[in-house]
Amino acid sequence: MLAFDILEYQKRLTKTKQRMAENDMEVLLVTDPANMNYLSGYDAWSFYVHQMLIIIIDEPQPIWIGRYQDANGAKITTWIYNENIIPFPDYYVQSSIYHPMDFIAEILKQIGQGNRKIGVEMDNYYFTAKAYERLKHGLPNATFKNADLLVNYVRIIKSEQEIEYMKRAAEIADQAMYKAIESVRVGNRECDTAAAIYHQMISGTDEYGGDYPAIVPLLPSGYNTGAPHLTWSERKYQEGESVVIELAGCYKRYHVPVARTVSIGKPSIQLEKLAPIVVEGLNAVLDAVKPGVTCGELESYWYNCLKKYGIEKEARLGYSVGLGYPPDWGEHTASIRTEDSTVLQPNMTFHLIPALWFDNYGIEISESFRVTKTGGETFTNIPRELIVQDPFPFPEQGGIIS
Repeated sequence: MLAFDILEYQKRLTKTKQRMAENDMEVLLVTDPANMNYLSGYDAWSFYVHQMLIIIIDEPQPIWIGRYQDANGAKITTWIYNENIIPFPDYYVQSSIYHPMDFIAEILKQIGQGNRKIGVEMDNYYFTAKAYERLKHGLPNATFKNADLLVNYVRIIKSEQEIEYMKRAAEIADQAMYKAIESVRVGNRECDTAAAIYHQMISGTDEYGGDYPAIVPLLPSGYNTGAPHLTWSERKYQEGESVVIELAGCYKRYHVPVARTVSIGKPSIQLEKLAPIVVEGLNAVLDAVKPGVTCGELESYWYNCLKKYGIEKEARLGYSVGLGYPPDWGEHTASIRTEDSTVLQPNMTFHLIPALWFDNYGIEISESFRVTKTGGETFTNIPRELIVQDPFPFPEQGGIIS
């Protein structure tokens, strides 16, 4: 069930150990499920309990530690030797007395790692304050160091196989977006659109099926389009209002997000004015993508475009994207914003989302792209424009006006 050749996992492990050495770490405790997957292949919905991948700088194999009932999943989905898969009993799970980090600390002491320099992912969703305290208590002779984003930065440049998986995810994203657009019509509900998206995202294409995305479809409509992270309700669409659709295709845990705004019938005056500005700025940024340019420089092309029209955007313009688990498909590394000096390199991948939100309306038209050797290449093929949907299409017709 490995998504990649074992040699690719070993290259990733080698790069991770190089970064560990640069940061004076001898042991790395990986708790981010995306990083666990990246280094070992482990893939299961088990991240709601504590689990960990241990990288020891002078050992060739990682160690997986997790819940007893998840050990078989580790044996099935990883390249790790079975003897390096160590489960803890279920009485450690969500207990007020026992904690998995007590078990892990004891294992580290037993294998001679209790007094080493240990890196932990301090700002990771899945590594809690209590987990850190229990580890420190169980390993009093260890030196703990912040290893936040260490593996994430190894992930930032994709292999050709990763790019291929993202291309497949993009095909799924395209089809899911078209299904979503078709469902946006008077009388349908936001939840109907969500259902159409999920069906297409999971069924995928004729060639390959899709995965669950790290973020659910975001579907604000009407006055709610000024609030970007709303999901869906049972409210029915009305003629003359707009719907923001943000979703991602996902394949082998690799994501390609895309967003579009749909007007049900004639667009509002605000959207008619904003849409060409957003597209102009989006195109200016995409045209500037090439190796050697910084993320901050990319943002300046968007800023200069908005400045001409007297508009400001508070949020960042985009972020590195790829492998992910809930609650986020972003990699938490490079961001397209003024202060980010990250230099673009081939096979970096980003979600560029030059969205604008106001008090009671908003617009999103986004693209995911990869950096090539000479420029940039977008993943999806949805028309890059405000999409106007016939509010009352005939059942046998598509319904998109433009």
